[in-house]
Amino acid sequence: MAREQFLLHRECEQRPSAKRIVGEMPLALQAKLLRVLEERRYRPVGGSQEIPVNARVITATNRDLAAEVLAGRFRKDLYYRINVVDLKLPPLRERKGDIEHLARYFLNVLSTELGVPTPELTAWDLQQLTRYDWPGNCRELRNVIERSLLLGNPVAQYVCESTVQNAEESATGSPASSLEAVQRSHIMNALAVAGGNKTVAARALGVSRKTVERKLKEWSDDGSVDMPH
Repeated sequence: MAREQFLLHRECEQRPSAKRIVGEMPLALQAKLLRVLEERRYRPVGGSQEIPVNARVITATNRDLAAEVLAGRFRKDLYYRINVVDLKLPPLRERKGDIEHLARYFLNVLSTELGVPTPELTAWDLQQLTRYDWPGNCRELRNVIERSLLLGNPVAQYVCESTVQNAEESATGSPASSLEAVQRSHIMNALAVAGGNKTVAARALGVSRKTVERKLKEWSDDGSVDMPH
């Protein structure tokens, strides 16, 4: 499996080949990748002859490869071979201006893949998307968009769920399971479905608008959620 992930196929020739998990490669596989990069030749699976390859390789990792080299988990020679141009991409929480563009991109791509209509992002969706810190970066954003398309619910609903769960895990060190967390999740989900309209959300929950406002004020004061406007 790992071997197949890093084979350079004929289709890679004359264009970049991206290797996104280079930091997790075992040492034995690192040696094979280094040989391909140095000799520009590879042997296909089941083949008996080596084939020349002309490809540019772009690698990415969320690990500190210099530290991995010092720890003996990454080959020094491979590190210097791939570290030609080093680009550091800040986490998504530091690039709030990119979130709307990325969200729309994922909506377009994933709705096409899934064969569903591409929904519009509401003001409430965008507010929640930009308020959330995205500890899982682009992968988490993509998963939230995909979940909303698959289940046919607003994007904001799943951003709210992530916000609540992460707040609970930060406070307790374990997934949210308390009655308060369940109540919070229901109210935030209702608000997401209602597009941030507290009156509509309260009606769907069978409670008064004042109850919804009171709970939001409590959670806003303790930092659990952002108060919607």
